[in-house]
Amino acid sequence: MLSGPSGKRGNVLSWITDTLGRIIIALIVPIITFIVLWQGFIFLRDSNAPKMIIVLVAILWGVGGVALLFYVTNWLIEQLPDEWRSRFQPFLFIGPAIALLFYFLAIPTIRTFILSLKSANSNEWVGLQNYLFTFTDRAMLEAYRNNLLWLVIGTSLCVSFGLLIAVLADRSKYENIFKALIFLPMAISFVGSGIIWRFIYYYAPPGRPQIGVLNAVVTGLGGEPQAWLTLLQPWNNFFLIIIMIWLQTGYAMVLFSAAIKGIPAELLEAARVDGANEFSIFFKITIPYIMGTLITVTTTIVIFTLKLFDIVIVMTGGQYGTHVIATQFYRQFFTNRNFGVGSAIAIVLLIAVIPVMIYNLRSFGERQAFK
Repeated sequence: MLSGPSGKRGNVLSWITDTLGRIIIALIVPIITFIVLWQGFIFLRDSNAPKMIIVLVAILWGVGGVALLFYVTNWLIEQLPDEWRSRFQPFLFIGPAIALLFYFLAIPTIRTFILSLKSANSNEWVGLQNYLFTFTDRAMLEAYRNNLLWLVIGTSLCVSFGLLIAVLADRSKYENIFKALIFLPMAISFVGSGIIWRFIYYYAPPGRPQIGVLNAVVTGLGGEPQAWLTLLQPWNNFFLIIIMIWLQTGYAMVLFSAAIKGIPAELLEAARVDGANEFSIFFKITIPYIMGTLITVTTTIVIFTLKLFDIVIVMTGGQYGTHVIATQFYRQFFTNRNFGVGSAIAIVLLIAVIPVMIYNLRSFGERQAFK
């Protein structure tokens, strides 16, 4: 009678010991493998060996090491009981991605927030003084105003023009040509587009020829040339916004065009048979049907607008009342070497982007973004 329960107890203890041993091995071996790979990385970084040797070792160590890490980890997880295997196996595949995100995004964000609570040279704690500066400094308030202009005017015009061109091009037999021409600026970098538009807006002092395209047109029509990017404040911001519209309209157009082509032809035909005009079809069928794409494109351009940097830094360097949040961050952190205020501006920018990203992700979850 006593041997039965004791035998069962022994089996349970044996099973627990075996399971714990497998779990410990499954956790320790990948960690050891990762440490070995990390040491290999340090060797490659600090080694004085010939470059060819370093290249060969890097290929073998990188590709082979990662493959070995996955193979060993997967084999160990396969040895676990079914319940534990189903819990651990998904992390085998998403674990490296999560680790990279944590290392390259989460840790720098935490370090930036800590720096934002310190003085300019990071020697002492100043609390929220840097954040108070970002919301009271005249130049920062000007940057917020400019970002708001970019956000409202730039985003709305990009989305409106992209949608309008997508609808009109869908009815043209030259659709592919028109779309290719409008999408072409997307192939140009922001720095390259800034240089192109600097020649368009170029202003020469009196007595010199106006080689800027816009001023050449103005003078050709009998008008006076203008310093479009310097003297016309705050209107010079609108001339910069035009560049973003030129660049991003093609992006919006392509996505809207794909969504519009997904609308069932029978639905549109039925609406026309019932007597609906094209305006009613557009606002009551097309817009609701592509609403997911409309939200996605809008939020994407909003995020881009909040982080805008290249166009402003190339065209004006932030001078003449054109600073935005990103250029103020660059000015404070890298030019003035004020790490506290620069980090605070970066955190403010991050906080401004997060609600838009959350809304975008929720929209993806609630509906199909592309129909």
